[in-house]
Amino acid sequence: MGVKEVFLRSPLANYGKAIRSAPREVIFNRNVILSAILFAMSAIPATWDQGSASVIPSLPGFQQQFHISSGANAKQIKNFVSLVYIGYAMGAALSFFINDRIGRLWSYRLYIVIWTIGQLVACFSPGLSGLHASRIISGMGIGALTVIGPMAIVEIAPMEIRGLLSAWFSVAMGLSLFVSVFCVYGAYSHIPVSRLQYQTVFFAPCIFMLLLIIASFFLCESPRWLFLVGLREEGIRTLVKLRGLPSDHPRVAMEIRSIEDSINKSRGGSEEDGPPRFIDIVKETFTRRSNLRRLQQVLVSYALAQLSGANSITSYFVPILSIMGLGGDTKRSLFLSGMYAMSKLFFCLIASFFFIDALGRRKSLFVGITLQMISDIYIGVYIKFKQQNAANFASSEAAIAAIFIHAFGYAVGLLILPYVFGAELWPDRIRSFGGALGATFHWLFIYGFQYGLPSLLAKTDNWGAFLFFACWCFISLCYAYLMVPEIAGLSVEEIDALFKGPWFNAFRRLNRPLGIDSDEGGEGNLDKPSIRENEMVEDSKLRV
Repeated sequence: MGVKEVFLRSPLANYGKAIRSAPREVIFNRNVILSAILFAMSAIPATWDQGSASVIPSLPGFQQQFHISSGANAKQIKNFVSLVYIGYAMGAALSFFINDRIGRLWSYRLYIVIWTIGQLVACFSPGLSGLHASRIISGMGIGALTVIGPMAIVEIAPMEIRGLLSAWFSVAMGLSLFVSVFCVYGAYSHIPVSRLQYQTVFFAPCIFMLLLIIASFFLCESPRWLFLVGLREEGIRTLVKLRGLPSDHPRVAMEIRSIEDSINKSRGGSEEDGPPRFIDIVKETFTRRSNLRRLQQVLVSYALAQLSGANSITSYFVPILSIMGLGGDTKRSLFLSGMYAMSKLFFCLIASFFFIDALGRRKSLFVGITLQMISDIYIGVYIKFKQQNAANFASSEAAIAAIFIHAFGYAVGLLILPYVFGAELWPDRIRSFGGALGATFHWLFIYGFQYGLPSLLAKTDNWGAFLFFACWCFISLCYAYLMVPEIAGLSVEEIDALFKGPWFNAFRRLNRPLGIDSDEGGEGNLDKPSIRENEMVEDSKLRV
């Protein structure tokens, strides 16, 4: 496939066509753009924490206050790095009970306040116990924000640019990761050794997020939520504001009907106002075969993404550099951490706008996982030879390059499974519950894996851990080949038909059209031509 063809098939080219064909008032709408930016900013706390937590222990002021001898000692910092993920899981799980009760904007404000309280506790904590408690409090706010942000963007965005606006969440994550690491670097370089060094890093993003709370009072609530709770007139007024067209315009009237039909379907045809009952959602998720398939796909995807070692390298970047003998002094470690964060930003952008849709989900997975596997093998072999003093300068430089290639492979490959592929699977009526359930498992799994990584490194003599990651990458390749179907460009009905068919046959469906008239328990009519919707299914493209 040539460069020109890749570009013509990329989301950027598709968005250009959609923008030209849509009413100008819908696309260039100040309310939509500003509201999407506001909700995209909910990504900032997650990657600010991930980026800064990996390097804050290297600050002398932090080490003096909390009696840590070195930020490169994985065992000493494992509680600080990993405890936050318990809060992530709690926040993501509880968000399901809050988001539909008080609305998207008030949920957004509440979660920022919870996160800010955690940051303030970290700033003024006198010892490790208070610091660890602050990590859980902050994590509760972060976990809930990672659920509410992408969901709200999808609900307010016009269909032509829904994927593009959703990608802003990923951009905000990448920018926050990059800025957080260099914030630590600046504090180390310009602030004398004191508590102020780490307090600056903890408090700096709070100012910006509190300004976002103020801005939220001037922006739009989700019209879908307003319809859901019975505020139909207010929902219509909000939708008119977001689309820039009168309520009797065919475009707006069609969207109103679509929202109401979706809500009625989620209620089983009941006219009762309010969100669906929790017990009904749970029953539908765990008793319907196709939804159990979705659940299996999401949970396994989250697990494989972590077992590849990608987020472990980010969270323990300084200790891993030290293990590889490449860290040097504190300033060099912080600088390399910043460059790594910046590279992840650009890799995610490249993957989002070119690889995922241009190559398709499966091909992107194969490319990305293979790059990760090769990188893991090289790093493991390099560490083994380094321990025997048999590694030369060229191999050391290649080892640094392998870390960055690993990050690129993750952005193209296994990042797709839980964040992009998983977001497309759930039907509208259980998407909120499915998203919260998947995120809760995700954060709990990360906590367990991050907490156990120092032990894994110690018991495998460091180099064995990377061969462990490589083995899981190979398992991921087999799983993707057998279990992950290609769903790029499929309609909702066609995706649903995929999950009503038999397991372990994704490789047989690559070039076969899908029927949508399958029953719940059977394989479906996989040989009939598919009936496609006029509207394309957009990606939410979420990133960690």
